[in-house]
Order: sequence, then structure tokens, then C-alpha cells
Amino acid sequence: MNYKTILNILAMLMASLGITLLIPAGISWYYGEGVESGFLFSSGFCILFGVPLWFIFRNDRRLTNRDGFAIVAFSWITTAIISAIPFYMTGAIPNITDAFFEAMSGVTTTGATIIGSPITMPHLPNGIESLPMSVLFWRSFIQWIGGMGIIVFYIAILPLLGVGGVQLFKAEMPGPVADKIRPRVKETARFLWMTYLGFTFAEIILLSMSGMSWFDSVCHAFTTMPTGGFSTKNASIGAFANPVTHYIIIIFMMIAGVNFTLHFRAITGNVKTYFRDKEFLFYLGLIMTITFIIFLTLGAPKNDWSHSNFQNALFQTVSILTTTGFGSADYELWTFFAQFLLLNLMFIGGMGGSTGGGMKTIRFMLILKYAASETRRMLHTKAIIPIRIGKRLISEDIIRNTLGFFLFYVSIFAITSITLTAMDLDIISAVSVAASSIGNIGPALGDFGPTENYALLHPIGKWLLSFCMLLGRLEIFTIMVIFSRVFWK
Repeated sequence: MNYKTILNILAMLMASLGITLLIPAGISWYYGEGVESGFLFSSGFCILFGVPLWFIFRNDRRLTNRDGFAIVAFSWITTAIISAIPFYMTGAIPNITDAFFEAMSGVTTTGATIIGSPITMPHLPNGIESLPMSVLFWRSFIQWIGGMGIIVFYIAILPLLGVGGVQLFKAEMPGPVADKIRPRVKETARFLWMTYLGFTFAEIILLSMSGMSWFDSVCHAFTTMPTGGFSTKNASIGAFANPVTHYIIIIFMMIAGVNFTLHFRAITGNVKTYFRDKEFLFYLGLIMTITFIIFLTLGAPKNDWSHSNFQNALFQTVSILTTTGFGSADYELWTFFAQFLLLNLMFIGGMGGSTGGGMKTIRFMLILKYAASETRRMLHTKAIIPIRIGKRLISEDIIRNTLGFFLFYVSIFAITSITLTAMDLDIISAVSVAASSIGNIGPALGDFGPTENYALLHPIGKWLLSFCMLLGRLEIFTIMVIFSRVFWK
């Protein structure tokens, strides 16, 4: 492995994050919050260590696949550590475990928070709304930069990785296939980020026009596009009474859950690309079907077919499927059937190539098609039955990779659930929080529902879930390969 190149890129990442920390420091100074020293210390630490290390370890930067996996994995860990420092130094989260959990939840766009419990945080009597605006901005900002991926960002903006960019792109981009939209990886990443930035800016404008303050508009746009779910309010989106605001966020959550290459092709004139894509049609159909079923379960008991019930059904369906995790209502007050549907959506996730987590819709489709083909083979043992999604013939390598991913995903989910029950969590809480963490969703069921937080979870549980968040965000294999002996030979 090229250790110099890896350390060089991590140092560059560290220094760059140090520069971005000046933004919340400026917000704190402008509003007279008095916590700018915590951000400035964090910024100075990152810059003073990052810049010299970047110069010391400069070399030709030629990367192998092994280097690519190492850089992606350690970049996310480094980003989480650095993101945790200002939480701790500003006094917002005066506990190292909690600060790291919040930071990892942010950069992996999970949205699980430890803020809100008066028992563990008496200095924040009003929960999230007691935090300084600078800290609220930082929580949102780390989700935004985590959304499309720190590594893709550096391929796009800093053309210093040379030919090694391909290795990083393959390791970072979610889904079974990294679908490039330009011949060169740097161009691909740049166009993806331009699309991502454009949607973020559009959402900020629309949210502000709907009556949301500029600050809240920026923070919520920064956490919608990465399907993150951090909010500036304790009640999440439920704190905003305007239905227009809810529908704007619904639309952009749906956009964020779609493969960004489809967005780019649509923006460049090929709008029909959405409706020619089988995964998109499945994704859209799933949203419509689950929304309709939940609306029926909400309306039937009291014969209440109000717009509010429909809006909440649609909002929570989109929020959970795209793994955003925003809340417009306390779905734990809904029927058990509705809650069970939402729990199942946690496993599916957004489309491949989106900012969403979960197993991804494309994998779910492929597993269903594989199961159907195996059933047919039982009846026609000598038949050759190819598996297709749309017009694309799926190779055996992709099928094998998908099945392996599914096995790992389910195994980690089961092990995490069992471990959490050993910490005296009830089964509903343990199972749902395991699904939520590895799916990068945030809110779960039981003790960790949309109106609760993770503050009272055992510290070992917080470290375990932090690891699950990282596994889920980096598609499991990127992290698991680092634990193999072959990788380090």
C-alpha cells in the first residue's frame, strides 16, 4: 500500500475541514454566541497539523484498488473525529462518546442524535433548540458534505489524485454499479456535485419562500439533499405548520433518493430517462403503494380521510424509504401495521447512485428477480434463465456481489440486534435501531422513535451503532475488506 499517498490525502482532508470550521466560527461571532473559540481551536488544530503533513507526504499519488479502499474508509473516520471536536470544544456535547456519535451520525447522514435528554444534558433545557446557531449549522453542514461523499468531492474539486481517481470512485459510489456520466472520473464527480449543489440552492430558495427563516432554510436544505435528517427543531419538520413547507421537503427527499446520474441526464435534456429506468419506476411505485396503504390504516379506524393524514403518510413514507429520517408526526401512535411497513422500508433505502442509505432499491429488485429465476429453475432444471433489469443483462459477478452484500447486511443487522438486547433493550427497540443505524435512517421504534433520542443508550451501544452507521454509509465491503488479512499483506 502507498502509505505516503494515503497520509497525504488524509492530511489534505484534515486541513480543508479546518478551513470550513471558520464558517461556524464566524456565525458564532456574528450572533454573539461566545463559542467561536471552540471552533477556532478546532480549525487551528486541523490546519496546523494538516498542512505540514500534506507537504511532508507529497508524492506521485498513484493509487491501487487497495489504496482507494483505505483512503475512503479512513477519510470517513477522520472526518467524523474532526467533526466531533467542535461539539466537544464548544461545550455543546461535553462527552467524547456522545460527541463522536453525533459526528458519525452527521457525516454518514444517519440523523440519529443524542441531544434532547434533560438527564444527560441539563445545560440544554430545550433540547436541540437550546444549541447555538453556529453548532446547529455545523450539524447540518457535516451532513451536507457527507451526502455525496467526501472522496467524490475531492475528486471533483482538487485534481490531485491523478489516475487513482477511478479507484476512489468505485469505492465510494453506492449501488451495484458505479455508472459514470463522463469518460473521466473527475468530470463525473464534478457534474454530480454541480447537480447536488444546484438542488440544494433551489431548496433553500423554495423553503424561504414558504415562510421558513433563511437560517432554517439553509440548515434543512443541507440535511434534506444528503438524506440526513438533522433538524434545528425538537419536533423536526412537525414544528413547521405550513403544508407547503412539508411538500417542498417531500419533493427534495424524493429527488435525493433518486440516482443522480438520472438527474444529470434530465438536466441536460433527456427527461424521459426517468421513465425508462426500471429502478426509478419501482421506487416511485413503492412510494405510492406504501403511502396509500398507510393512509388507509390511518383513515379507516375513525373514518378520517383528511389531508393531514395523507400528508403525514406520504411524508413518513418518503422520509423512511429515502433514509432521511425527518419527522412530521409521531408514527409510533399509528397502527402496528403502519409501523411494521415503515420498519421494512428501512431495509430497502433509496436508489443506487443516490445519497440515500439502506440496501438500495436496485439490490432489492435484483434479489426478487433472482428468487423468481431460481423458482423457475426448479421447474426447468436445464433452462438458462438470464436475469435482466430493464434491457440490461445482469452478470453473474454483480449477482454474486449483491447476494454477498445481502448476507453481510442481514448478518450485521442480526448481530447488532442481539448485542443491543444484551444491553437490556427490548426487542422492538433493538431490532428497529439496528435496522435504522445500518440503513442510515436515524429515528427507529420503541425507545428510539421520532420523538426520542439516543442519549440514554449505553456507551458501548453508541460505539457499536457508530460502527454500523459507517458500515451502512460505505456499503459494508469498503470497511469489511480492511479487516481482512489479505488487505494488509
